[in-house]
Amino acid sequence: MKQFLRNFAILLLCIICFSCKEEKQQGANEKMTKNYQEDYRPQFHFSPEEKWMNDPNGLVYHEGVYHLFYQYYPNDIVWGPMHWGHAVSEDMIHWEHKPIALFPDEHGLIFSGSAVVDVVNSSGLGTIENPPLVAIFTYHLMEAEEASRNDYQTQGIAYSLDNGDTWTKYKGNPVIKNDGIKDFRDPKVFWNNITEEWTMLLVAGDHLQIWSSENLIDWKKESEFGKNQGAHGGVWECPDIFPLKVEGTEQEKWVLLISINPGAPNGGSGTQYFIGDFDGTTFTSEQKEHRWIDWGTDNYAGVTYNNVPNNDRIFIGWMSNWDYAQDIPTERWRSSMTVPRKLSLKKIGEAYELVNYPLESFDGSVEKGTSQDFDLDIGKEKQFSFENFNQSEVKFTTSAKSFNLIFKNEKNEELVLLMDNQNQLFSIDRSKSGKIDFKESFGKTQNMPIPNLPKEAYEVRILMDWSSIEVFINKGQYVMTAQIFPNEDYTNLIIENTSEDSGTFKDFEINKVKSIW
Repeated sequence: MKQFLRNFAILLLCIICFSCKEEKQQGANEKMTKNYQEDYRPQFHFSPEEKWMNDPNGLVYHEGVYHLFYQYYPNDIVWGPMHWGHAVSEDMIHWEHKPIALFPDEHGLIFSGSAVVDVVNSSGLGTIENPPLVAIFTYHLMEAEEASRNDYQTQGIAYSLDNGDTWTKYKGNPVIKNDGIKDFRDPKVFWNNITEEWTMLLVAGDHLQIWSSENLIDWKKESEFGKNQGAHGGVWECPDIFPLKVEGTEQEKWVLLISINPGAPNGGSGTQYFIGDFDGTTFTSEQKEHRWIDWGTDNYAGVTYNNVPNNDRIFIGWMSNWDYAQDIPTERWRSSMTVPRKLSLKKIGEAYELVNYPLESFDGSVEKGTSQDFDLDIGKEKQFSFENFNQSEVKFTTSAKSFNLIFKNEKNEELVLLMDNQNQLFSIDRSKSGKIDFKESFGKTQNMPIPNLPKEAYEVRILMDWSSIEVFINKGQYVMTAQIFPNEDYTNLIIENTSEDSGTFKDFEINKVKSIW
């Protein structure tokens, strides 16, 4: 009888615990659903449940899971002591929030970095049977910075043996100390097939440093790049390097990404790229002009995933700008990420161009609407109505080179996209788009040169969320990303033909994009 009562009590306790767990999970789900319905909350871009977020960190694929770590301050919606937030996905579209991965410690705050799968356990932090996931990050010691020292940034590592659920800091941190370089940060580490060891990129103020290691712990500086190349309007940040085959050929070139703040072409933050060669220890490039992965104001600190199947190169950027990131009109949260994009390399004329375009998996979130073809005579316009352009995809093909797309709402707010053939420019004008008075620079028109736009028909694809627009021209040859904060949803679209010829628009679609939350 005693045994029966004991077993019954255990069973009852299990039922109660399971019920409590279900109620707690239900409460958490209800809270998240409520949070993701607040004003300007993105519906198909990643954003934290609450509080401040900036740079993507530790992008790595392992055991069927895409990890997204990010700069995170859990106590406010403005920048503060940095942690690594964490989310995971199986399709790069739908995300599951995870507990904070890395917290500040005696060595400093946890700034940006990367993550790798140490397959052969070169670090000795795991086993061959259970190789460690290793995060490499910058420590930022505020006390040293406040004391006017220049050695306040060092590099540390941490490891996980359960695919990122829990992390242990390496006892010998920092693994790279600082001899007095201000802005010495943002390690991007990858396995180097040329030298068969680990390579680390670090930015050192106004240039790049390249380091090597056999075990992720002991590092040696190999080379530098960029003191006299590229844009230098501000501090260099968030480096990344990877090989890409030139589309349609067997030729391979290396691409180097460097974010810079300030100094972007439309003000504030932006990400430049270099096309060149890498021999395993040294990167070289003959590139003279400044090249930008995205000409909009709101794609910064983007880097790519390590260890992706098929060696695809997947990019995510922080969808904001340091000019106004801490001022945007949101309440519980600040900042989101761009849609994940696949990078490729094309040779157009004599120039290599880095192309970025949404992943094919994104198409599964699109509910197809109607498609039509139409012509617009000189000076004519065509109008469309839609329940909510702020959660839509607009896509069409055209050979027209001068036209305007005007998104409007009932408050007569408007977001204007301008294709200007005479000046070979594409522009985003958000001066009347809604809330813009939180920062003077927010309403400035953004311009993107489009000198190599094809003479034949090309695609225009627009993704608009509750507080952002991403424009991809000619399958990502030219890209602009910008935040918007209308006081009401846009429900009307006007297309104006501003050219000296009639224009044909084919396969014109207005599609709804489903919420990922």
